[in-house]
Amino acid sequence: METIYLEETDSTNNWIAGHENKLPSQAMVWCRRQYAGRGQRGNSWESEPGKNFTGSLLLHPENFPATKQFHLSEAVAMAIIDTLDAYGIQATVKWPNDIYVGDQKICGILFEHVVTGKNITRSIVGIGLNVNQERFISDAPNPVSMKMITGNEFDLKEVAERLAFYLASHTNRLFDETESFHSRYMSLLWRNDGNYYPFRDKKTGIAIRGKIIEVAPDGIISIVTEKGDVNRYAFKEIEFLIDESIL
Repeated sequence: METIYLEETDSTNNWIAGHENKLPSQAMVWCRRQYAGRGQRGNSWESEPGKNFTGSLLLHPENFPATKQFHLSEAVAMAIIDTLDAYGIQATVKWPNDIYVGDQKICGILFEHVVTGKNITRSIVGIGLNVNQERFISDAPNPVSMKMITGNEFDLKEVAERLAFYLASHTNRLFDETESFHSRYMSLLWRNDGNYYPFRDKKTGIAIRGKIIEVAPDGIISIVTEKGDVNRYAFKEIEFLIDESIL
């Protein structure tokens, strides 16, 4: 995989979109300073310049059905978890694709797909991994970094190269190992431990206590309430609540 380093840009997702015709079919772009980085739901991504990995992955998958797009999400999540594991950090994936250590968020992922007909013809995957930052000033409720966890300073270039290796390895095996990725995703799913946790149903605004029972191959999550009601949610339809005293 070709890796491109930039000193700064507004957003590596935007940079790839603007230079796509000059890039290979698979590439990773990362930068020292991203001054308009985006997170999920239109939020900004806080990153102190030169402290974290802020980058994007470009993929042009061949004959990849749009109905299987969640398999790509699983492969990317596993690549990030494997990168962290190489540094002795045990992580989990918060549905659908945030990366957590304990109850704290260490990495966010943003997917932008282009679909032609029934297939995904281009994907840009934005990744923000907290590496050496120790103080966060945004209103994000639970950020953490590799340095905060281990007490060690990390070489950003080395982290980027290791991440690129796992991203290439995992995404190149998508067609062959979708079942193993999904099985591993479920085994590393945050709060998928058989216990009940607080959620907010965003369609009704009501807080519930529920237990994860399944994530379907298309990414739909199934949660059973303490009353025995089983509800299925797409992305943005259910919110995990960190504070268990809310109920």
